[in-house]
Amino acid sequence: MMKILREFKDFAVKGNFIDMAVGIIIGGAFGTIVNSLVRDILMPPLGALTGGIDFSDKMFVLKAATETTPAVTLNYGAFINSAISFLIVAWAIFIVVKQVNRFKKKEEAKPTEPPADVKLLTEIRDLLKK
Repeated sequence: MMKILREFKDFAVKGNFIDMAVGIIIGGAFGTIVNSLVRDILMPPLGALTGGIDFSDKMFVLKAATETTPAVTLNYGAFINSAISFLIVAWAIFIVVKQVNRFKKKEEAKPTEPPADVKLLTEIRDLLKK
């Protein structure tokens, strides 16, 4: 039992686990920002361009409401909002990854100084040539 607890402790305090937890929390916060961007900034002008359509209210009524049961609806407007939100998140992640890759390429392109042993061997070779 103690071995399992020790293994769990080692797993829980590893950098990857902590990094993943932080990423999930930040991702959740980023999701609320993106949802607000879609709902509050992008959808009103898009609705105005399409003649005042507000996608979030769009639905097909499959079964009308009665006194005892609520209406059964197919909320395609909510799906459109979710699809637009996904596209915005995917685009943002694409841009971030593209920039990270660009910076990595710049770092890889920098000439690196050879290790000390290679430098020493090169000097010895040059001395022997003389």
